[in-house]
Amino acid sequence: MERRKTRRLYIGGVSVGGGAPVRVQSMTNTPTADVNATVEQIRRLETAGCEIVRVSVPDEESARAIREIKRRINIPLVADIHFNWRLAIDSVEGGADGLRLNPGNIGSKERVKEVVRCALQRGVPIRIGVNSGSLEREVLEKYGHPSPEALVESAMRHVRILEDEGFSDIKISLKASDIWTTIRAYRLISTMVDYPLHVGITEAGTVFSGTVKSAVGIGILLAEGIGDTIRVSLTADPVEEVRVGWQILKALDVRKRGVNVIACPTCGRIKIDCIGLAEKIERRLSHISTPLNVAVMGCVVNGPGEALHADVAIAGGNGVAMLYVEGRPVEKLREDEVVERVVKEVERLSTIRQTQPC
Repeated sequence: MERRKTRRLYIGGVSVGGGAPVRVQSMTNTPTADVNATVEQIRRLETAGCEIVRVSVPDEESARAIREIKRRINIPLVADIHFNWRLAIDSVEGGADGLRLNPGNIGSKERVKEVVRCALQRGVPIRIGVNSGSLEREVLEKYGHPSPEALVESAMRHVRILEDEGFSDIKISLKASDIWTTIRAYRLISTMVDYPLHVGITEAGTVFSGTVKSAVGIGILLAEGIGDTIRVSLTADPVEEVRVGWQILKALDVRKRGVNVIACPTCGRIKIDCIGLAEKIERRLSHISTPLNVAVMGCVVNGPGEALHADVAIAGGNGVAMLYVEGRPVEKLREDEVVERVVKEVERLSTIRQTQPC
């Protein structure tokens, strides 16, 4: 796929846009003022592959916490600001690497300008984050509902405010809970500006339904070359957002990270617990960041073929399985030996490939 050409900006030390890899973001759900809880969650997000993390800043105590949180984490920190523009300035002064402002509730043009001047002075980028649920009253009155055109007009109003202040480190998001509203809004704005775009379906839902909606919406946009950062918005542990985000990127071959499990859809020919083995293996290998293909196959129809092309694989039989490593049959295993042996071989290959020169 040919990616849309965008400007490059930096959130902390992470490049966004301008040909940089599509970045995976998430957001904490801990009270930001609870520094220990927030740091602990961010560290789990880092381990899962989160590259940029956002925290809510609803009050002064949360803004004061930014400095200590930033000191204890390793990925860029973005402050999410609603209603109170002063909290944006406090967050920047506390060391936030980026800001997210919602045009629908941040206040007057003069207040936005004050934030922009502070961000410009500190070299901090700003995401203009438009949500269908919080558009400006006059925009809603003009269009009658949160249409794609309404989302774009809201964003462009604030783009012009930032540009008038000489500010260009801008990223834009236009999110709705409706997939097609979101897609059409991003398609429209991508013809109007070359700023990086942060894509996602807002309020997507629980792990199951939210994953499906996000995969469809984000997947369509990425397949069209639209999107420089992504967030999968789930009503779940934020770590699940990161895991799903990476799965979307891997499925489209946009980026590679971690283990890609190829597994039988199961049928009446299978004489091994393929479902249980695949679930256990995937869970046990969630800590691996090296891109590797692992096939968990249950019968002789497709098993040997998939095993030949995987890094590590099993092809199941009647309560037994043949272990393949880099396309070669290695040994026959009992069903109760499969998980430990596969994990061991994947960890071994991961260590080898991490130390090999590029």
